[in-house]
Amino acid sequence: MKHRFSKHAVQVLQPLAAAATLALAPVVAQAQTAPTQLWVDLSTSTMTGMPEMLQGGVGGMIGGLFGGGRGGGGSQTYGHASGRFIQQGSGPSLTGAFPPNRVIDLALYNPRKPGTEAVLAIPPTMGMGEQLPLVPPSPSFKEPGDSAPGEVPEVKGRLLVYWGCGDKVRPGQPKVINLASNPAQWAPVLAGRHAPERAAKVGAQHALYPNEKNTVNPKADTSLVGEHQVRGEGVPGSMRFQLAERQDLMSAIRLQSQGQLTESIQLSWLTVPRAHAYHLHAMGAVGQDMVLWSSADNGDAGLGLFDYLTESTSAKWVKDKVLLSPGTTECAVPQGIFASPGGEAGGAMLRMIAYGPESHLSHPARPANAPKSWQPEWTVRVRTKSQTMAMLGVDMGGMAGGSESNSAPAEAPEEKPSGLPGAAGSILRGIFGR
Repeated sequence: MKHRFSKHAVQVLQPLAAAATLALAPVVAQAQTAPTQLWVDLSTSTMTGMPEMLQGGVGGMIGGLFGGGRGGGGSQTYGHASGRFIQQGSGPSLTGAFPPNRVIDLALYNPRKPGTEAVLAIPPTMGMGEQLPLVPPSPSFKEPGDSAPGEVPEVKGRLLVYWGCGDKVRPGQPKVINLASNPAQWAPVLAGRHAPERAAKVGAQHALYPNEKNTVNPKADTSLVGEHQVRGEGVPGSMRFQLAERQDLMSAIRLQSQGQLTESIQLSWLTVPRAHAYHLHAMGAVGQDMVLWSSADNGDAGLGLFDYLTESTSAKWVKDKVLLSPGTTECAVPQGIFASPGGEAGGAMLRMIAYGPESHLSHPARPANAPKSWQPEWTVRVRTKSQTMAMLGVDMGGMAGGSESNSAPAEAPEEKPSGLPGAAGSILRGIFGR
């Protein structure tokens, strides 16, 4: 049956249709011009003094202190923590259980076909096959923080905060927090800089690597230098780009640590190529007290600094004496801060980060003095960092640590680390692993 419209009806509908077309035009134009975006995060993580083949054994510890995400459980969920967007899992085959030595995190947003699988063709120098699959999150995807916060347990003891490189404790230290007090009272003591949250806000509209199809991680000799191309339905055919040494995985931090916990601990390291700043942080237990130390010279507690940073931000924070300059190769932990007044050593773990370059690629290349209306066809952002952990009080003077070391793992001192003191550790572990 054919529908017939009167001449009057046509006269009424025509303006409405024209208005609707005009209203939809900006939306259609936006969909057509929005750039395809690829986020690439490259992280190198090691346990100082331990050969690479054995580092999986400390996975739980590394995962917690490096902000490795919410591993565990049988189901797979996605999330991003500490600037990473990773698939979580129940075992070491997935990066959620603990971060392997080297990690490549990819997130693709394709506005023409959101949430559609794609692939990244990679150069042979990566040794990870011909291409990496980019897969949308599973239906069980959850953003970090989806679960209800647990009840804060009752705690005892204190939190002692020290800062600055040097053999001796400086006047006015430590800052002291009574852990039994209202957590709101902790803020003035723990306040400090935080690396800006700039990770891809991963959702169903993205396609990710690693994923259930492929969880291969880079090896020590993996290099991203060479040509890469994103392929997939709706992906611009021009999305082909070259990565150079600046955008490659960073070298492992080769850290040496000398001195017992009752002494000033001397830390030294080889310059990490391409690093534009460093930061060190330690946490330990002395009886019921928690002890934090930061290499920041301005009193910053240093809890929020373990993430990717741009060169401009790190340069400002080096000037503000929050971070160590790229030419720095040594730092000392003040004497006895991880030991009781009677000289009994507690336990302490140190972590260190070297901030690497960040690069932005696009097609066409961004012109000088680009107008606000300028829109590329696609963009790629590459961030890099290197980080390590060490047990303080273990003499590693003969180990230029990092994953490239072939030395046997250092033996633990006679005093066994007492770990985190009860519920206080439960509260601060989340802060420390931000």
